[in-house]
Amino acid sequence: MEHHFRGEERDMNVWRSIKPGALLVLLTMLFVIPFGCERKSSSQTIGFPKSFADLAEKVTPAVVNISTTSTVKVPGNPFRHFFGNDEDNEDNPLGELFKHFHENMPDREMKQQSLGSGFIISKDGFIITNNHMVEGSDEIKVKISDGRELKAKVVGRDPKTDLALLKISSLFENLPVLALGDSEKIRVGDWVLSVGNPFGLEHTVTQGIISATGRVLGSGPYDNFLQTDAPINPGNSGGPLVNLKGEVIGINTAIVSGGQGIGFAIPSALAKSVVAQLRAKGRVVRGWIGVSMQSVTPEIARSFGLKEPRGALVGDLDLEGPAAKGGIKQGDIIVSYGGHTLKSANDLPRLVAETPIGKNVPVVVIRDAKELHVTLKIAELSEEKAASQVQAEAPVQSLGMKVDSLSEQLRQQAGISEQSGVVVTEVEQGGSAEEAGVLVGDVIMEVNRKPIKSLADYNAALVAARRGFPLLLLLKRGNQSRYASLER
Repeated sequence: MEHHFRGEERDMNVWRSIKPGALLVLLTMLFVIPFGCERKSSSQTIGFPKSFADLAEKVTPAVVNISTTSTVKVPGNPFRHFFGNDEDNEDNPLGELFKHFHENMPDREMKQQSLGSGFIISKDGFIITNNHMVEGSDEIKVKISDGRELKAKVVGRDPKTDLALLKISSLFENLPVLALGDSEKIRVGDWVLSVGNPFGLEHTVTQGIISATGRVLGSGPYDNFLQTDAPINPGNSGGPLVNLKGEVIGINTAIVSGGQGIGFAIPSALAKSVVAQLRAKGRVVRGWIGVSMQSVTPEIARSFGLKEPRGALVGDLDLEGPAAKGGIKQGDIIVSYGGHTLKSANDLPRLVAETPIGKNVPVVVIRDAKELHVTLKIAELSEEKAASQVQAEAPVQSLGMKVDSLSEQLRQQAGISEQSGVVVTEVEQGGSAEEAGVLVGDVIMEVNRKPIKSLADYNAALVAARRGFPLLLLLKRGNQSRYASLER
């Protein structure tokens, strides 16, 4: 024990003999240098940039600010739905008074302005932005980086992917441009910059990472969004999301209301094919195989003898469609399309849509726990087929409610007197519909001031609605009418 204490005393004497300056150098070598080396190594591994200034300087000149003006109608009589119909007013003198006072007031027109973003993709003035930015616009103006404001025309729009192609005058030479990169190579965690016009603040640059890929938001059958935490705000719509090479890998399009650091962009891989068709034909032609499908849940997978959920389960078949003619049957699970393995049902509509019309595509299905190989000749998706396809799609569910046709049976069960419209059959707890005060049994009479007589009208109205804007519903509940505004 005595020897142990003497050893400690010698150690203390050694430390006392070291000069303060030498001690400082020694501590620096022990702690500062290894820590610095670790940071350098980590920085090289992660690729953390020292600054985004050079990238921002390269990208921002090709980003434009877009302002639109559109005409909207507002009711001349704001009380027209508050006093019911003539039968309701028989014993309501106040209702009859207001009815006669306001019945001759015509609807009024008002000008509505919107601000957004876009970016130039060619020196002759083609610009990519969001469809919801320009849909229904009377006038579109584009402000380029040198301060000039130019009128733009719509070359083509695609509501299903929320993309639009604009054109400004080609008299201006050497316009700055951005190239569309390959979003298929982007990985979760990769650095990105977002450039746009949030709240009218021109050429705002924000930085973040890719938070997720392949996000499905319920906005349509071709959902496949990139998620990012780079701040995106109103006015960023249509602006570019770029990688560290300055290539556009996404077009900013949506945010989560009230969410922090949750924004979504349309992948450039999807935008390339859509924009190419808009530029060539002014519209997008999509493939069609004539099936309705649903996701394969773990329970369904087990019942079909699958080890894990995958693929798209075929529900209904159009007997005149390519799938039925090619040998696919109801209850088949499509697990591969054109060599692409389907992880979920969401993969199939996008792949089919991108397939050239008339092309023969190899498809693998599972039937009775066995793999079968068939070949489908892809047909064109017409507007009529698209409208029927929307009926079971996610836009209905994304509002936090489900609706159904107003059948005679439903009218009798719920005591509904209306002969047209769609009835709310389910309201999701905590969803947009519940927050807006929608109840089960409400009859939807209008969507965004458009009369709804059938489920087809309702679905068509949802497709036509501008993404990012609230939906205005006119509801009939008993003898009362009320409006509800739903966030999408």
